[in-house]
Order: sequence, then structure tokens, then C-alpha cells
Amino acid sequence: MKQIVITAVVILCASLATWAQTPKIIAHRGAWKNTQVPQNSIASLQKAIEQGVWGTEFDVHLTKDDILVVNHDQDFYGLDIAMSTYQELLAKTHPNGEKIPTIEEYLKEGYKQKKTKMIFEIKTNKLGVERTVKATEMSYQAVKKLKGLDKTVFIAFSYPACLKLRELDKNVKIQYLNGDKTPEQLKQDHIYELDYNVKVFKKNPDYIPQAKKLGIKTNVWTVNKKEDMEYFIAQGVDFITTDQPELLKKVLSK
Repeated sequence: MKQIVITAVVILCASLATWAQTPKIIAHRGAWKNTQVPQNSIASLQKAIEQGVWGTEFDVHLTKDDILVVNHDQDFYGLDIAMSTYQELLAKTHPNGEKIPTIEEYLKEGYKQKKTKMIFEIKTNKLGVERTVKATEMSYQAVKKLKGLDKTVFIAFSYPACLKLRELDKNVKIQYLNGDKTPEQLKQDHIYELDYNVKVFKKNPDYIPQAKKLGIKTNVWTVNKKEDMEYFIAQGVDFITTDQPELLKKVLSK
């Protein structure tokens, strides 16, 4: 009887360890690819939330007249966001009829629920570091105003943006995207999460174990192939960002 109990405990511990290492799913630009809605739209945000993913990523730009809006590219259907006013951007709409969302509109929709985290990418402004840092400060204040800091992870390619966020808040979650910093360098700057491209991790296979040793969480983007999903699951990353959250769910359920 004693041996049976010991065996059961060992199996339970092994199961818990496996569960703890299961990567969390982040829908890249919302759930859009298989739902036929525009990426980075309110509709794609809602679809991601409906799917129950851990997080949904979106991209934020600063307009010419200092309005934060959600869109992936610098271009919104032919209009350059950094060089356009918000009113000018309203001349265009997504194919589903949505106008470009302001950050307040987008966050308010996302914060209606508590399960799915908001993965907030601050886009590097084409007009320079000063505009990027301004967008960073405005982004942080927008999230804080809506009491969403505990529901939000900030990500950025701009290292000055990451450092500004850490200056603003010692506890806010930040993930660096560019891939040119080692886990040790990030920890020295009090950046405790990284979010690197598939190719960066494969070129630097020591980054994931180094990060684990340093207590730094790892996210990988953008993982859309089944074989890459399986590879990074085996590597024990904390998060996988994908355009195919539905496929990743199936892979993780096996």
C-alpha cells in the first residue's frame, strides 16, 4: 500500500511539472487568421478572448496629433499613421467597417474580462526615439488610468522604450523584442522577460536555458508551423505567440 501511495505521488508530481512547463498561448494581433476578421481590430480582440487564450497581442502607434491608435503597420490603408492626424485616419476603415481603434477604445473592450491578458506592443515611431519614448509614456499612463497594469504586458523593439517603462514602474511587466540583448544584459537592466523571434532562439540555443537560470521568462514569435510549436514546447518556453492559436491549442492538447 505504501509503495502504491509513493508511486501515485511521483506520478502526480511529474504531471504537475509537465503542466507547469506548458507554454501559454498569445494570439498575435488577436485571433484573425482563421476567423476572417481584420487583424488588430476590436473584432480580432473579441475572437481571441472568446477562444480563451492566455494573451492577445496588439500594436500601438502615435499619430501626428498625439493620439494612440491600434494597427500593425505604419500604414493604415494608404495613410501614414505617424504623419497623419486621428481625424485623417478616420477617412479609412477596416473591411468589416471598423474605424481604427484608439487605445482607450481597445483597452476598455479588453478589460471587460479578466482571463485574457493584453499584450501591448509599443511600435517604434518612424520620426525617432523622442516620439517613441513619448508614445511609451502615454501608453503607460493610458493603461494605469484604466487600472489595467496587472492585466497588461508591454512589449517593444525599442530598448529606450523598455528602459522608460522600467523607469516609470519597477513592477510593470516588460518584454524586449529585438533579439540583440542576452538574457544577462536584460537582467542587468531589470528587464525580466524577453520575446524573441523563432530565428533568434534557434541561432542562440543557449538563450532559453540561460533565461531560465536567471529567472527570465521567455516568449517566442511568431510561431505558425506545427514543427516549430513542438520544438519550443520541448524547449520549455513560457509563452508562444502565434497567428494560429487554434492550431497551437491542438498541439498542446496532445
